[in-house]
Amino acid sequence: MADDSPSFVRALCAGGAAGFAVDISLFPIDTVKTRLQAPGGFRSAGGFTGIYRGLGAAAAGSVPGAALFFTAYEQTKHALGAENTSAQVCAASVGETVACSVRVPVENVKQNQQTGKIDARLLHGAAAIFREYGFAGFYRGFGATVGREVPFAMIQMPLLEKAKRTWAAYRGEELQPYHVALCGSVSGGFAAAVTTPLDVVKTRLMLGADAKGVPYDKGIPEVFSRIVAHEGAPALLSGLSARVFWISLGGFLFFGAYDAATAQLKRRGV
Repeated sequence: MADDSPSFVRALCAGGAAGFAVDISLFPIDTVKTRLQAPGGFRSAGGFTGIYRGLGAAAAGSVPGAALFFTAYEQTKHALGAENTSAQVCAASVGETVACSVRVPVENVKQNQQTGKIDARLLHGAAAIFREYGFAGFYRGFGATVGREVPFAMIQMPLLEKAKRTWAAYRGEELQPYHVALCGSVSGGFAAAVTTPLDVVKTRLMLGADAKGVPYDKGIPEVFSRIVAHEGAPALLSGLSARVFWISLGGFLFFGAYDAATAQLKRRGV
């Protein structure tokens, strides 16, 4: 197998390790972002107290979620043509859709724990969702999550690949992991800013109701319209700064770690 061809095991291991490191180390920023987006605002969702609520759910889902994304992304991109932007967009869409099968249940538990709506213990919190909504409760907001993640990845991944190619051509040699980390930071931060309204809608759907307890039960368009009508359009940018900071820093760590891990695994013949 050529050195630059995708390896299922390599993508699985490197992606999982990078995802776990980032999700755990930056978890408090994710909590702040979620609480800023919650109905009623930051203070009513818990403020700075219990900043690690939901960490167990994040830890449980980080490895399989990231591993599934990179495995599907690398395999699809290689099959369609790794240097083709359209292939990268398609691969990113496939990767995120596959990863959402794990991410959505985790996000439902995590975000409800972060805002204090359910027990902070992983199994107890999951049981609370199951008792109230059944198994379908773990997939509330699935469409909104895919609707956020796919556009995000369609922006981030082609920008990342283009930045890597351009910088490598300028240097005349392969990039080091810290170069890839910088590319991941910039591309991720830009994609995060553009898709923040979609993230707000996804958060509200997963939390289930507005500040008055009125359920969001008619899908994405209803959430958009109710947020704009009752809180104003700027509410769709709630948590923007926290989200951009979190994903910019996370992109730096994630893609730097992924590139370094991939290089190590290649050297070991994986």
